[in-house]
Amino acid sequence: MKNRLSNSIAILLAVSGTAIAAPTVASLTVTQPTAAASTIAAASPSTITPAAEPQQADLRLEALGMGDMVRVTVFRNPELTTEGRVSERGTILFPMIGEVNIVGLTPSQAGQMIADKLRSGKYVVNPEVTVSLGQVNSRQVSILGNVTKPGRYPLDSQNVKLTDLIATAGGITATGSNQITVVSTNGTKNDVDLAGMFRSGDLSKNVSLQPGDTVYVHKAPMVYVYGEVNKGGAYPIEPSMTVMQAIALGGGISPRGTQRGIKITRAGNGINAGLGDPVQPDDVIYVKESLF
Repeated sequence: MKNRLSNSIAILLAVSGTAIAAPTVASLTVTQPTAAASTIAAASPSTITPAAEPQQADLRLEALGMGDMVRVTVFRNPELTTEGRVSERGTILFPMIGEVNIVGLTPSQAGQMIADKLRSGKYVVNPEVTVSLGQVNSRQVSILGNVTKPGRYPLDSQNVKLTDLIATAGGITATGSNQITVVSTNGTKNDVDLAGMFRSGDLSKNVSLQPGDTVYVHKAPMVYVYGEVNKGGAYPIEPSMTVMQAIALGGGISPRGTQRGIKITRAGNGINAGLGDPVQPDDVIYVKESLF
């Protein structure tokens, strides 16, 4: 019976032209792991070096200090706007919450503290507080001597280096020297040769300033040129400067002058000088008038 049924099915399929397709089996390709992948897979978590964590920003130059002038504003509450100076106790007075100690905090941290106090006291719903620094008095450095704008300047991210402060003060004047002295509040003195620092490329002498430091820019050693020159006057001495170079700074010898008989007054003594002789600080060079 079974054989007849099978034969009948085969005949019907043959007549109808229908074929039963064999089931398709998807092929599976096995890829061998590469050497790099094997190495990563074999490495334990402790052997994989994590990405470097971002360093915490230096907040020293942003922190509020005694004497600083601050302005506190609360969004949508202009009546709470407060301006004042941080007291010697490190505090400011703010409406409703009273005295708030903000010394040592950054402006954003101080704003968050005030907002928390307003929220916890239920004075303002969801307060948004902004603290801005109007004038820095707690961290200042002084620069004196031969700079364009001597004075006291706030120590911030723009003036933290010696060269930054000199630039802020307008740079060194024409009579200023490259010799600079930095005196700290603890009495430590640091002499810096600015020109030598740039010639050598050693920027380790470009010191970071601290609050209360005093920077003094010395006067450059001078040579004085007068007589029969086109532009007599006092001029800074450059390293290895000669008499000829000093006279050139004075515009050169005038048509009435002569190269013969140039005199130098040095430490009160008059000496004859040639054009190639070196000059010394405070030399006075005199160019005589030609007799012919």
